[in-house]
Order: sequence, then C-alpha cells, then structure tokens
Amino acid sequence: MTTPWGTYTLARFPEDPRDRLRAWDASDAYLLRHLASSGTPLDGTVVVVGDRWGALVTALAERRPVQITDSFLGQEATRANLRRNGVEEGAVRLLTTRDTPPDRIDVLLVRVPKSLALLEDQLHRLAPAVHEGTVVIGTGMVKEIHTSTLRLFERLLGPTRTSLAEQKARLIFCTPDPALERGAAPWPYRYRLPDGIGPLSGRTVVNHAGVFCADRLDIGTRFFLGHLPRGRDGARIVDLGCGNGVVGTAAALASPGAEVLFLDESFQAVASAEETYRANADGSAEFRVGDGLSGVPDASVDLVLNNPPFHSHQATSDASARRMFTGARRALRPGGELWVVGNRHLGYHVTLRRLFGNSELVAGDNKFVILRAVKRAVQK
Repeated sequence: MTTPWGTYTLARFPEDPRDRLRAWDASDAYLLRHLASSGTPLDGTVVVVGDRWGALVTALAERRPVQITDSFLGQEATRANLRRNGVEEGAVRLLTTRDTPPDRIDVLLVRVPKSLALLEDQLHRLAPAVHEGTVVIGTGMVKEIHTSTLRLFERLLGPTRTSLAEQKARLIFCTPDPALERGAAPWPYRYRLPDGIGPLSGRTVVNHAGVFCADRLDIGTRFFLGHLPRGRDGARIVDLGCGNGVVGTAAALASPGAEVLFLDESFQAVASAEETYRANADGSAEFRVGDGLSGVPDASVDLVLNNPPFHSHQATSDASARRMFTGARRALRPGGELWVVGNRHLGYHVTLRRLFGNSELVAGDNKFVILRAVKRAVQK
C-alpha cells in the first residue's frame, strides 16, 4: 500500500498463500491521502476504529494511535503488519471493543464496519470522549456507506457530510456537537427465543452489537438447533464460531454433564455467548476469543459444532470454513465428530470428505444441510 508517508507491505491474518484478498482497500488509501493533503492535524489522542487488518495504524504509527477493533484476527494482523514494516508494536495501543476507550479523543478515524449496529454501539461508547475540536472522519467503500450510516454519525456525534467518491470509496466528515442528546445505547439486546427449537425453546438470548443476526434467530441456526446431538454427558464440546452462543448453550442443556468451550474471533460475540450461557445454564463452560481452534490441544475434544461464515467482510470466501474444518480434524479425538450446518449450495460435504474421508447428511431442507464427519483413528 502506497501512502504519502511511504509504502507498506501488508497481509491479512492468518496468512494464506491461496487467499488473494488484500489487507487494505481503496477507502483506507483515500483516508490516508486526505489526511496528508488536507494538513489535518494529527495531534493529541488519535483513535482508529474498525481498522480491519491494521493498514491505517501501521501508516499512522508515528502518531502513536489507539486502535479499537472487534476482531482478534484483525488485531493479530495489526501486530504482524507492524513487525513486517519495522514498527515497534508499542507505537500503537491495541484495544478491543470490550475495553474502556480513552477519556479524550482529538482525532477519531472510523473505518465503517459491515454492521450498522456495531457502528452505533461504538459511536455511543466514544461520544463522551469527543469534544468540539475533535476531527472526525469516517471512510468506507461507496457500497458500505448508506443514508442510515450518515444518520448515525449525525445523531450520535454531530452534523455530517460526505466527500466525492474516489475509486468507489467515500469519506465521511462529522463536526462534533457535545451538546447532542443521544439517549441511551440500545445494546446489548435481549430477546426470547421461539418455541420448537429444542432445549433453548422460550429462553433468553443476549446479543452485543455486531454479532450476526443480533435482533433475531437466523434460520440456519434455528435449523441446527432442532437437530443437535444429545446425551453427550462427560464430553468436551466446542461451539466453534459461537456467535451469541445459542448452539453451545443448547448443547450444554441437552448434555448437562458436558464441558463446553465457546470460541469466536469476535470479542463482542464471546461476550454475548457468555451472557447467553449464564442466563440459561450453570454447567462447566469456557469462553475464549481466538483464531479458531488454534489454541486447543490435539485430540482433546469429542464434538465440534460449527456454523461457519462464508464472508470475509464484504468478500465471499470459504477460507474460514476450510480452516475451521481442518482445525476440528486436528483437535478431535479419534471417533470425535464435527457437525456442520451450512447453505446447501456451498458444498461443504466435498471438503469434509477430503479432510475426514467421510461425510454423512444428518438433516436437510431446500436451503440448509447439517453434515456429520467422524475423525477416524488413523487420521492425524
């Protein structure tokens, strides 16, 4: 990525030679060009929100910015990209969306997230630290910035306008008004689950902003909940890519003697999963933010439940699913099982047969399939 301050070599995390997606896009470059050409003062506390792979804070490292992200993978990418470009990691303060933000913000740079709810939550959290002199600039691709995006900036921070588009990217300029009446933040959001979905029927789910389908139960998960395995007392179960934790919580209720590990790369998701679990169950459970099953020992779990994502931000990709399936094969004990729900057209059965040597259809409808793969004793 070439910027007014130099050229930087950047990569996503984890690095995959088959992944042709860049670690930056035109909106990152547009924002950096604007900061340099406009002479925007980058003094005081500079906060960068939603920097997807660390491109912005790597370029701005001399200003010692604060990065706030919901993504463990994004945070790890930032660390790797700082090292890759010879920048001392301590030059950037790395915070998550669950951490307390700085008390005062003098420059606020926002990479617009895919989730409008996450943007709303973060602007609510950051608004008390913004003052009349704060420079507030957002950036995103044209397809990511909608009227609702601008209304959020306007309602929570102050008067807002947009730039002309360049290379299908656009900037958002906001003039802070500390006197705004914002009202209370709506997150986390709680709702009652429907009946007829197994052990969690009629129970409460908790969603922090940014979690997939935060205001309702998505149809794929609903289908999965109706077909989960039961009677796994004593088993170690992993809810991989747990989101709000409804799958792992349902598994815990169906097998009260099981130990459940909730894993996700989203800090918001793991917080949601823990609150959902605590509201409905009281067994043995662990909640961990990380890179899939990378921190789980080999041959240490009995059952992995997985509803894998097939998007990386705006790009469609099966890279996450492939890595989850590979990690499950490694972490499962011989005879252990991976249960996967996914859209029928994604063809996960092909990948599972290649990795496990087997794939069984547990249930299916015209949109979704639930597949079961068993780790054979000879697999490593």
